[in-house]
Parts: sequence; structure tokens; C-alpha cells
Amino acid sequence: MHVVPELDYDDKDAFYRELAGQARALVAGEPDAVANAANVAALVFHALPRINWAGFYFLTGGELVVGPFQGRPACVRIPLGRGVCGTAAAEKRSIVVDDVDAFAGHIACDAASRSEVVVPLVDGAGRVLGVLDVDSPELRRFDEHDAAGLAAVSRAWSDARDAAAR
Repeated sequence: MHVVPELDYDDKDAFYRELAGQARALVAGEPDAVANAANVAALVFHALPRINWAGFYFLTGGELVVGPFQGRPACVRIPLGRGVCGTAAAEKRSIVVDDVDAFAGHIACDAASRSEVVVPLVDGAGRVLGVLDVDSPELRRFDEHDAAGLAAVSRAWSDARDAAAR
């Protein structure tokens, strides 16, 4: 059993270093990408304060399909290039949204979500595999430190997937 210790979010750099280390420990030696995504989503959901959704969408047949997550039921399919998740995947870049109502084309899966951060999942060859999506009921909840920290956490999943494919 993996225990998620209380982490000090006030020092975001240290928080995300520790969270990424925990994610790496969780996925170490496990070849199943879905199992690893489930554990990473649970880790993020329980470690990151003031969020209401954390999970994965995987690129399948030109659209994002919901994967393992923690939170209320989610949109199942998101077209590539649409909404925050589809835009992050299509543009292969992290996106921080202070107010989802102000994001043109936002897809509302949970009406309680007010801000969002999405980081693309990229394999060792540079291909986008999907996204890690985290939502909060607070406006302006996330910043670039969160995007960079969650990118490090998502790399733990991507690296484990790449290692299993070798």
C-alpha cells in the first residue's frame, strides 16, 4: 500500500519534486499504462489541495477519451483541438486557465470547476499520447509552477509507459 504523506504546498518547487518522486515510485516496474494512470490520478487528487478533478485523457483515433480519474463523472470524448484538453493536446503545450468561463470553447464537464491546468502526455519520440487534466472549484487556482510540476508528474507515467514498450 502506498501512503500519500502531507506535503507542504507552500513551497511549490519542493512539493512537486516530492510528488513527482512519489509518482515515479508508484509506477516503477509496473508495465500497465492504465494501472499507472489510475494510481497517478489518485496520487494527484489526494495530494494537491483545493482541486475537484484529476485524471487522464488518452488520444485514441484523433480524439481524447477519458481514462482513469478521480472526481465526478467526466466527458467521455473530447475532439482534438477543442476545449482546454483538446487544445493542449493539439498544440502539444501545457495550458493554465484562470477562469474556464473565459476560455473560448471550454467544455464544461463539471459545473463546479472554475479553473484548470492541462499538460500533454508526450512519449520519448515526441508523440502526444493524451493529457493530464486537473480542475479546481476556485478561480485562478493554478499557475505556471503547477503546470511545470504536473508536467514532471506526468513524465513519470510517460517514462514508465516508454520503459514497458521497450
